[in-house]
Order: sequence, then structure tokens, then C-alpha cells
Amino acid sequence: MPRRRSPSPSSSTAPRNRTPQPVRVRRRTFGDVVKAFLAFVALAVLLVGVPVALAMTAGWPFPETFEPMEWLKQDISVSTFLGILTFVVWLAWAQFTACVLVEMKAALSGVGVPGRVPGAGPSQLLARQLVAALLLVGATAASFTPSLAQLGQTFDDTQRPTVAAAQQTPGLFAQQQEQAAGAAAAVAEQASHTEAAPAAAKKQGDTKFYRIQPPEGRHHDSLWEIAERHLGDGRRYKEIFELNKDRVQPDGSRLSEASLIRPGWIMEMPGDARGGDLVEMPDDAPEVSPEVRQQISDYAKTGDGATGGGDQAQGGDQAQGGGGEGSGGGAAHVDLPQRPAPAPETGHADLRRPAPDQAATPAQDSSSFGLPEALLTAPLLAAGLLGALGHRRRQALWQSAFAGIGGRRGMEPPTPTGDALDVQDALLVGADPEGVRLLDRSLRGLAASLAAESRPLPTVYAAWMSNGDLHLQLAQPSGKPPSPWQLGQDQTFWMLARADAETYEDVDTAAPYPGLVSLGTMDDSRLLLNLEAVPGIVSLSGREEDRAAVFASVAAELATNGWSDRMTITLVGFGEDLTALAPSRLRHLDGIEALIETMEAETRQRRGALGAAGHDSVLTGRTGPAQHTRWAPHLVLLAAEPSPEDAMTLAELAADAGRLGIGYLVGTGSGDLPGAAWEMEITGEGRLLAPLLGLELDAQLLPAAQRRAVVELFTDTDPERSPDGRPGTTPPFLVDISEQGRPAVYARLVGPYEIIGLETPDGERSALLHEALALLLLHREGVHPRVLSSALWPRGVTDDVREALLDRLRDWLGTDPDGTPRLRTDDTGRLTLAKSVVSDLDVLRSLYHEATQGKGVDSRAVRGRLLTDALVLVRGPLLAGRPEGRYRWLTHEIVDAQLPLLVADTGLALAEFHMEKNRAEKAIEALNAALRTAPADERLWNELLRATHALDDPARLTALASDLVARSGARGLPPRTEALLDELLPTWRDAVAAAG
Repeated sequence: MPRRRSPSPSSSTAPRNRTPQPVRVRRRTFGDVVKAFLAFVALAVLLVGVPVALAMTAGWPFPETFEPMEWLKQDISVSTFLGILTFVVWLAWAQFTACVLVEMKAALSGVGVPGRVPGAGPSQLLARQLVAALLLVGATAASFTPSLAQLGQTFDDTQRPTVAAAQQTPGLFAQQQEQAAGAAAAVAEQASHTEAAPAAAKKQGDTKFYRIQPPEGRHHDSLWEIAERHLGDGRRYKEIFELNKDRVQPDGSRLSEASLIRPGWIMEMPGDARGGDLVEMPDDAPEVSPEVRQQISDYAKTGDGATGGGDQAQGGDQAQGGGGEGSGGGAAHVDLPQRPAPAPETGHADLRRPAPDQAATPAQDSSSFGLPEALLTAPLLAAGLLGALGHRRRQALWQSAFAGIGGRRGMEPPTPTGDALDVQDALLVGADPEGVRLLDRSLRGLAASLAAESRPLPTVYAAWMSNGDLHLQLAQPSGKPPSPWQLGQDQTFWMLARADAETYEDVDTAAPYPGLVSLGTMDDSRLLLNLEAVPGIVSLSGREEDRAAVFASVAAELATNGWSDRMTITLVGFGEDLTALAPSRLRHLDGIEALIETMEAETRQRRGALGAAGHDSVLTGRTGPAQHTRWAPHLVLLAAEPSPEDAMTLAELAADAGRLGIGYLVGTGSGDLPGAAWEMEITGEGRLLAPLLGLELDAQLLPAAQRRAVVELFTDTDPERSPDGRPGTTPPFLVDISEQGRPAVYARLVGPYEIIGLETPDGERSALLHEALALLLLHREGVHPRVLSSALWPRGVTDDVREALLDRLRDWLGTDPDGTPRLRTDDTGRLTLAKSVVSDLDVLRSLYHEATQGKGVDSRAVRGRLLTDALVLVRGPLLAGRPEGRYRWLTHEIVDAQLPLLVADTGLALAEFHMEKNRAEKAIEALNAALRTAPADERLWNELLRATHALDDPARLTALASDLVARSGARGLPPRTEALLDELLPTWRDAVAAAG
């Protein structure tokens, strides 16, 4: 639960009273009573006397009949003016009455700033002063009595956490706030006198109690701050929670969650608690009211120390620190409550995780082998980065293939080294693409189901992924979810089991919640915060380097995640290098001034667009007819701490941000950011803390070294450069293609999988050994053991199983004649194959390289022979006919793009070789052979058209054109192919139409 701050300038400089200080209680004077009485009389006269007098003298403002045309025909007289004046007076009375009701509701509920009544500036100010004077006398009583303090609140209000209670703008109800502050300190002052009775203390066993204080302005009591004041460490709030969990409070309710406490509740404290506002001996504390003493005494009898177990015993497991003596030990696991979240208009949320189940998590490797832990433990971030990197590499391959840059022609991307290689391995191990796919399909499927039922998308504050299940935490109850979604632990949770999520298929609908981003994990649950739904600014405090790691992680995941469509991510104060990850999504601004100018314009534009479209929020528009062209989120990540003036400006812009689809994450070193709606802190130990939100996570981070390595992976995909800055021309592994270079083990991967030189292993492990060998053959640079195991066992595997597989693989591959094993481990710990183990893909690359850059450059005959031999090796797609469910790691590879390009390059080179001697039929034969593996390569079709045209056979060229048109379908021919046909066969359109 966040603290809301007023956008007034004074809020940025006003001190924050986190610890109640003992102050003298201001007694009610006779003048206060007189003021309250006069305020009551004034309100009675204005609210009751005025309408009665008007009704008796001037009558009601509404006529007995409604005849506008007759009114227009009447003469204007003195009575007409008196009637108009009477109506104006009635209108003024109605406006003042509305002001009193608004101010009274805000004062009694204590939630939020009173709403503004249109055009009622002076009237509302008068109503505010009268209401404040009237309630002045009752403030202290309401503070000490929960039933009075909750007067005027609805049932939902009573369910809200304490920190979501009274919040008033500085300057409003100043006297009330003063009295409330005095009342809050009164208990502390009175309780401090109880330390003078040691005999009674021994009788009570030195058990201490604390009474939850009422709000003081914008400060609200929380278990974290109570633990911080009295136990010296806010993290010990769990001990207080365990001591008091499920015990009946004076108002009849129970403590079921650490972040949901109310004024007037009593907390038993651990024995080492210290502080003047603790009550040790309620029976001998004369300055504590008899009612409070009795409540504490009754509450003490329900504790574990009094009952010998009581409510805190959970089966056979006793919570540490849960005894009546209040030990200082740790807390046991806490089951989460079944309470609704607060209403969205308060701007608060309790991001509690869903109730845990007993599902076991899959076994994982126990060691990282030196790979970056941050990426190993971030499966969604790793999957996004891996997918974006693969897309970028494929794009670079095609660009280089068509441009022929540097002689590479799209064959080989650069091989990463050093930190970049470690990060790539960590991405391969840590990525969970299946989880991303299920999350994306589940969210889009939910949006489609709601749209089919003509229901709006609910506002989602967060999503929890736990043991494969997806839990959406709603801002408020939104009814029964569409099937197969179910209600979760309460009305504010919608849950989808993993088995049900797997039934979803791709649907053509906009991403409903693209602003979801991973923050970290709590136990076995991963939290994704919906940044665009936050009602204001999210602040992040902590050391600069720790904040930078969080910002980099958030930016990288937002830029590359698979559950978003279009979005804009603006980075300020960091991350200019990160724009390489997604230039279409990420943009960098130089300073806060430029950011404010940009966001002011966009905020105005979005408000106008929503109004013009008739939508109340981007969620409504996201499922409408304009879902693919509008309502994309804009998320601002500001790492540079803004000045107080800039912070207030941003707070004003963010006041309506949740409705407009704009989110703000702002860094601060002090932890005090004016206008922040939700506050978080990152510690040096990698913990993300937000006590008022109910969060204590293991943060998801992207430290500086890993961030640089990730950026290097993306920048090295530039087709114009290789790792050393020069165009790449040589494949990473070349084989001896002479007779003397005959390999000991030869694997055929281009087409059906075959192995020559090894006996087929017996038993069920044969398929696993074949798959492991294929992975090693496609990565001659080496494969990390964890990459190998995660590829073969995506759900995890133990070390002994992995080592057993490697031992079998070594035994199967055997040794070279000199006794060297064919499966080796290099200096970095990666697995490599000996040069005597070769695949046909290695031979194909070597033949093409030798033909175009080796001996074939100087000898035409050698070039033709080498290219022909290379094309003969192509028997189909890579690993054709592979078993279903295996080789899923191929989705991470770009070999499916490399192989067609390599085959196309080989076919084009051989066709060019034949066309030099006017052997068109031979060229056509080579091109058709290449098209069987690369049917989508436009270059092959264009060369096939030229070779067919060289035969001087219009009928054959027309037939080829008709075949091309049929293959192109509704998309039509590519522009370059169409232009080439216009040149070679101007009448092709008529001929194709006649033939079709």
C-alpha cells in the first residue's frame, strides 16, 4: 500500500513523521465546544432553515406545469425577476448542501481528498470549515474507538489495509489532524508510565503490547514500521504477525495478513521489544483508559503463552517466535489471506501473492558453472532477449544475403566470446519460451472471451505465476471470469491453471496487458507488475548501482517480451545503449526537461483521443475496433532523480496515467519522492522491498556487466561487421574435404538424421544420445554443460543424471587412434567435439567456402566441381523427420535460416557457373535443386526466370510465371520479381490470366 502525497508544493518539504513522538494531548476547551455548537447551528440554519423559509415565502422552485411556449409568451414583470432570483437562491442552497455532503463523507471516511463540487469554491470552503469545527470535539473519541473511527465506511472500506485509511491534503481539517496526532501520541505517553511497576511485569511475564495508532496526516501505522521502531529491524514484522495471526481483535475481526491492520487493534510484541509507547502491564497502567486496559488484558488471554498453543499452532509445526514470551526468532511460512483488494479509486493496492499450493517444482541444476545467475533466474526476461536476438540475427542474415556485404552473403553470424558467450549460454539455460507463449495466449484469450461477452477488460494491478498457474490480481472485483478462468483465493483474483492455458490457441486480438513486467520472486511465485495500471508514480529507492540493475532489467524485458504488441518505452538518465535491443520500442531522452515537454503533449493528446472515441480508459479502447492502431502503452523509466519541482510536475501528469495507459517508474536516492503512489526499495542484497504493498521479493536484476554483454550480442548482429570490426568471411569450422580428410564419425543432418561410423546405441537412451550429438555438431565452438542439459531436459535435471548422459556420450563416441577422446572439455568448461567427428553441414559450408574463396577462385573447373558436390549433399530440411517432442531447442537456433540461405547461395553460384557457358538447362537444374530446400528465396526464382528466358521458349516462361503467381497467393508477386517479368515477358499478365 502506497502513501499518496498531495501535489501541493508544501508536500515536498514537509517532514514525514514516521515515529510518533510523545506530545501533550491538547484538551478540549470551552471555546472549542462553543465553536462546535455555533457550527452546528449554522449548518442547521443553512441546510434546513433556508429551504423551509424559501418554501414558505417564495414557494418551490419548480412550476406546477411544464409549458415552455406559454412561458415565452408571458410579459416580463417584477414577479418574473423574483422567480429567477428565487431559483438562483435554491440553486445556491443545493450547491452548498452538496458541498457539506462531500466534506462530511471525506471527513468521516478519512479516505482521499474531498471531491470538488463544480463552481463551488467559496461555498465548499465555508462547508469545510463548518464541518471541521463540528467534528472537532469528536476527533479524539473516534480515534480511540474503532467503531467510531469507522463511522460512515462501507463494508469494502473496512476491508482495506490501515495504510489505505484517512488521507487528507495538508491544510484541510487542520484542527482535526492536530487532535488526531495528539490522540495518537496519548497512548504512547500513557503507556510509557507502565514501566514503573516491576511486580506486575513479572506477573505478566514481561509480555509487551502495542495498540495500532490512528493515522497522523499522511502517516499510517504498519507492522514494518512498528518492528523498525521497537525491534530495530523492519524485517522482523513477521514475528509480530506470527504472534497475533488469527487472534480476535477488540472489534471482532482477525489479523490474517501483515499489511492489513486497523487502528485500535492490539499487537502482542516479542520480548525484546523496546520503546516508550509499548504497554507492558495493562492492569497497573493508570493513565491508560479502563476500556483499553480491559481490551489488552482480554487479548493477552488469547495468546499462545496463555493457552499453551492456541491459534498459532499449525498442525505439528509451531511458528518460531510465536510463543507468548515473544522470542526473537524467525517466522514460519505464512498462508495468505482471502481478502478483497482495495477499490481502485484510492490509488492503493496490496500486491499479495496467491495462496501457495503444494505442487512440487522441477529439479534444477544445483550449480551455475559460472554463468550469470541474474539471467538464469529470470526465465521471462531470458526468453524475450533470446527471441529478440534470434529475430535480429535472422534479419541480419537476410539483409547480408540480399546485399552481399563483405562476401558473407548471410552464411555465418559472428560467434560471441568472453562475457557475451557466458550471457548467451545463460539465456539458453534460463529462458522459458513455453511460459511466455502460455502467458501471451492466456491473456489474449481472456481478452477475446470478454469481448465476445461484451464485457470490459478489468484493471489488473499484477500477475503472479506460480507452479505453472497464472493468477491475475484485479484492482476490484469484476464478477465471474470467463471459462476456463476461475475465481482465485477471493473476488479480486482470477486464476488459470496451466492445463487450461495449454488449450488456448493463437487469437487475433490486441495484447490486453502489455505493461506487465517481472519484478522478482517470492518463494515459488513470480510477480509481474502492470506498470501502466499504477494510479500514479512508482518510485524506486536504493543505491544508484542497485537501482540501475532494476531499471535495466525492466527496460530489457519490456522491450523484448512476447506478450506485448506496440509500445513506447522512454529511458531517461540511463540506457542509451539499450536502444539496440529494440529500436522500434526503446527511445532515449537526454534530460527531465525534454521528458516533461514530451509527456505533457502526449497526455493532452491521449485525453483528447479517449474523449473523441468515447472511451473511459485505454482498456476499453484496446478491445474496440481501433485495437491494433491505438491505445499502445507508453512507459517512462526515469533513473535520474528529479528535483522537487519536476517531481511535482510528473506527479500531476501521472495523476490520470492509469486511465491513459502511461506508466512512470522513477528512481530516487532518498526514498522520499513527492507524488509517489507506490514506493519500492532495492537493497544491496538484491531484495526488492515494498512493505506498504506487502512485497518482499528476490529482485530481478540485470547488472552492469551482463547488461553490456547483452548489448554486445545485439550490436554484433550487424551484418556489416564481425567481432573484430571486419566483414566475416570464414565459417567457424572448416573440414578437410580431400580424401585424406575422411572423418571417423560422419553425421548427416541436412535431411533425415543418419550417423556413419558408430553403432546405434541400444535401449531408450539412443534418441537422447543422438539429440545431444546433433546439438554439439551444430555448435562447433563448444556447448556449456548446462546449455546441453537444459536443451535435453527443458524442465530441469539433476547433476548426476546429466553427468551419466555425458559419460554414455563419451563412451559412444569413443576415442581417436591416438587415444584422445572425441568428446572433450575446453578451458572454459564447454564441451567440444574432435575434428574427426563431422557433419554434412560442416562439409557443405567447407565446400562452398573453398569454391568461392579458396581454390575455386582461381580454377573454374574446381569451382564447378565443388559447388556440384555441395548441392548433392542437400537432401531436405535440417533433421527431417525428427521425433515429435524432441529437438525443441532448435527454436532458439538460427540454423533454420542459415541452411536455406547457404543452399540458395550454393545454387546461385552453380547457376552462374553454368550460365557463363550458356548451359541454361544445367543452371535450371541447379536452381530447382536449391529451391527444394529454400523455396521462399526470391533470388532463386528471379534467376530461374532469367535462365528460362535464355531458352527462348515463351510457353515455358509463361508456365513458370503462372506457377509463381499461384505460389504467391493473395500477397502477389514481390515487386522485384514482377518488374523482372515485365522486362522478360511483357505480356505475362494476359498470358497468366488466359491460362488461369
